[in-house]
Amino acid sequence: MNNIMLIPFSPPRIDDKIIAEVSEALRSGWITTGPRTKKFEQKIAQYVNVPRVVCLNSGSAGLELALRWYGVQEGDEVIVPAYTYCATANVVVHCGVKPVMVDVREDFNIDVDQIKAAITDKTKAIIPVDIAGYPCDYDEINRIVNDPEMKSKFQAHTPEQKKLGRILVLSDAAHSIGAEYKQKKTGSLCDLTVFSFHAVKNLTTAEGGAICIALPEPFDTDEIYSELVTKSLHGQTKDALAKTKPGNWRYDVVEPGYKCNMTDILASIGLVELERYEQDMLVKRKEIFDSYSSVFSQYDLFEVPEYESENKKSSYHVYPLRIKGITEEQRDLLIQKIAEQGVGVNVHFIPLPMLTAYKSRGYRIEDFPVSYDLYSREISLPVYYDLTPEMINIVIQTILSLQGDIKDFLNKN
Repeated sequence: MNNIMLIPFSPPRIDDKIIAEVSEALRSGWITTGPRTKKFEQKIAQYVNVPRVVCLNSGSAGLELALRWYGVQEGDEVIVPAYTYCATANVVVHCGVKPVMVDVREDFNIDVDQIKAAITDKTKAIIPVDIAGYPCDYDEINRIVNDPEMKSKFQAHTPEQKKLGRILVLSDAAHSIGAEYKQKKTGSLCDLTVFSFHAVKNLTTAEGGAICIALPEPFDTDEIYSELVTKSLHGQTKDALAKTKPGNWRYDVVEPGYKCNMTDILASIGLVELERYEQDMLVKRKEIFDSYSSVFSQYDLFEVPEYESENKKSSYHVYPLRIKGITEEQRDLLIQKIAEQGVGVNVHFIPLPMLTAYKSRGYRIEDFPVSYDLYSREISLPVYYDLTPEMINIVIQTILSLQGDIKDFLNKN
């Protein structure tokens, strides 16, 4: 077979409706933050049922801005799962703070029991990650940070920390817009939630992200929105849209901030995608998940992911199929064989302690056995809007054709 990838892993959905909306944004003259970005913020807030949303140029920027707003600083600690993309921990390091890693459960999400044991008087935040689009156990996490014993450990150093009086729960929901936990959308399940709209995400703006604000009283949500917008614009008190009002040119810079605002060109893509997200994109992705699970669940060699339960519903972002009993090296050989048959697959993710950036900081994968086990046997299958039933069948048959290889591996093991 030639080297052309017949079925790519995760191309974005770019159709005439998106192209038309982007063209209209270009013709409008607003190509930076403007009316479309503000409208997109409002639409997301309505969708997930939170008071305010700030749109940015990436989910990573959202996580870092949230941590800096809360005042985390050198000497503090932030708890993260060992099984996540590097961005979750990188933003913690950027703030000069130590990431404290804990293992995950069999559903790929952070092990809540290990969170409590990891909390010290230095802990300022917890960043649970909704891996593959499946929500974490937010009631359990919120219960931990509100426990009187945990609150008594908390040492507040900034006005924001004193006002909250406890550890901040900052959800990395890069995968999970549209997912539900106890009939509530992700975005509304904890203090602050960050979405990603990167090109491979369910809802894309090419690049982009958002912070959903759901902090409890006595926080002023409008005030926090303004603070986060200011931080995203070099600390400038007015954005380009505000300065268009006659005579409203004068501004101040109240802090040396960052440059990570979303543009109207990006927001125009998001507005189209959000309008058809619930009744179109999520429906299609669930059908793909169901197609995979209906077949692979019949075979003892495979473990299908959990993506629906009594209290949870995934956003169907990544389908992490696991092969029972194989090694990491054998998994890699299977991926090579799949690629040779023209099917694009991936792995989500290499655990943080296996990456040079974190190994060199003293983290050891041996301390996170569940994370390593899940990673070593995981193959992410294609899931995207334009994946046809015929293409899904090719993916399935390609995987099933490797059963002989898998059995040979198991006999050797």
